[in-house]
Amino acid sequence: MRIAVLDRDKCQPITCSLECLKFCPGVRMGDETIVIEGRGKPRISEELCTGCGICVHRCPFDAISIINLADELSVDLIHQYGENGFRFYRLPYPQEKSVVGIIGQNGLGKSSILKILSGEMKPNFGGGADHDAVLEHFSGTQFYDYFTQLFDGNLRAVYKPQYVDALPKVVKGSVRSLLEKADESGRLSEVVGELQLGVALDRNVSDISGGELQRTAIAAALLRDADIYFFDEPSSYLDVSQRLNVAKAIRRLGAEKRVVVVEHDLVTLDYLADYIHGMYGKPGAYGVVSHPRTVRQGINAYLSGFYKEENIRFRKEAIKFEVRPPSHAWEGEGLVSFKEVKKAYNGFDLEVEGGEVRRGEIIGVLGPNATGKTTFVKILAGVEKLDSGEIDLEINVSYKPQYIKPEGDLTVRTALASVGPGFASEEFLNEVIRPMGIEPLLDSMLADLSGGELQRAAIATALLRDADIYLFDEPSAYLDIEQRIAVAKLLRRFMENKRKTAMIVDHDILFMDYVSDRLMVFGGTPGYHGFSEGPTDLRTGMNKFLKDVVITFRRDPETGRPRANKPDSQKDKVQKKSGEYYYT
Repeated sequence: MRIAVLDRDKCQPITCSLECLKFCPGVRMGDETIVIEGRGKPRISEELCTGCGICVHRCPFDAISIINLADELSVDLIHQYGENGFRFYRLPYPQEKSVVGIIGQNGLGKSSILKILSGEMKPNFGGGADHDAVLEHFSGTQFYDYFTQLFDGNLRAVYKPQYVDALPKVVKGSVRSLLEKADESGRLSEVVGELQLGVALDRNVSDISGGELQRTAIAAALLRDADIYFFDEPSSYLDVSQRLNVAKAIRRLGAEKRVVVVEHDLVTLDYLADYIHGMYGKPGAYGVVSHPRTVRQGINAYLSGFYKEENIRFRKEAIKFEVRPPSHAWEGEGLVSFKEVKKAYNGFDLEVEGGEVRRGEIIGVLGPNATGKTTFVKILAGVEKLDSGEIDLEINVSYKPQYIKPEGDLTVRTALASVGPGFASEEFLNEVIRPMGIEPLLDSMLADLSGGELQRAAIATALLRDADIYLFDEPSAYLDIEQRIAVAKLLRRFMENKRKTAMIVDHDILFMDYVSDRLMVFGGTPGYHGFSEGPTDLRTGMNKFLKDVVITFRRDPETGRPRANKPDSQKDKVQKKSGEYYYT
């Protein structure tokens, strides 16, 4: 089976010479393999296409994908977004009294799957379908009863969407009034306490932070009385402690109801899910849902890049997490020193004890939200002024902020060029642009990029600057699993090869474990007081941090990835008793 996909956002027939049409062998022989239709954009006949790939390579905007798929998938097509549009195959089945997780790259259709299973969207099977056609398609499968109940209103679904930023636009009033309206289970006080929303209850929805918005949306979903619950990326904006609290709440819900979760944080997903469906394919072109596996098997199979039972290899190399020896970068040349840093504003005060950052190391920064991590990084970047203390910072600094807002009418290429011409060098292309998949985005407008695309462009922009220390605030936000690992590898390689230094604030434990040489751990009372000691070795810092959030970790013997122990499991009890919260 051959599919032809046209990215209509990238396709620009007015500015190109219609190379796809001119060089297509089928067209040159008189066939209508490619024809130009409305708005001057091409339509590619999948039946006439020979799969030569000439149009793919000739298109100046990388807007065309020609892909050969197994014939067996043709009967599994669930939805297609128009002719030559993105499509996905198969659906995950929501298990009774279980949490089913879905992992995969951005742009493979995960959110669309949740919309179909929740009834927000109807599958079209590549054409058009009404209720009867959907039921006929699934006749004889477990999905027949599922969609029958869903269409009849006998299966009530609750859907927590991916983007919670839009919540203030559709909901007015306080957090309390929103949750009181959603409370159909009589558990308002319990859920508010569990998700630590007490301080936000009487504030307006439009005035709360991203993390509070996320927890409010999750709380509203948990309070509804439904048969099945869908959570799309529930860990976004949350710190580690909040992610684990959300995971516990979702897991408890899954003991009684059907729950489906899309998540990119493997530690969180591993902690809350019972079964895993991986997704593979080509982002923006097609996605395929794998068969279900237990949570450990599912994540490990996904990281391996090979589904043995399905005989599908979807990644060239397996993702492995090596146990690195303690870094000796801290024994080298000093780069930045600081002493008794203090900063206070808006009822919040921050204290950071003395410490030193060395050339060639990566310092990870962990801690709860609103304890001063971003403030400290901003002080190092020169964005904020300290009230008292000392910082020896006579060096060049490059800063990637937490919140990225595209300014001006710029493409990615012109934005990078404004920083320096070095972005077009073969070295930077090979070291940064290509590994992060930015090359196809170079001629896209910054304002049109998705969150993940904008994040990668911002990281590249920061690395393009000639600096001694690079400061990154939440670089894993909006990135999928593969992109997070790619960025972690890139940062380690970049800093080691150029003997540069980085300080990285993030909440993804797996990402931080992969990238960090040493750690700074922040604590305190969120929103009121934050404090931190200077950098410590990775083991000491992780033990301190994990003890604060009361969770222990072990390494998976197959992949080496960090896995959170289930609370009160034998391994959890043994490690807590020995004081080794970080895997031994």
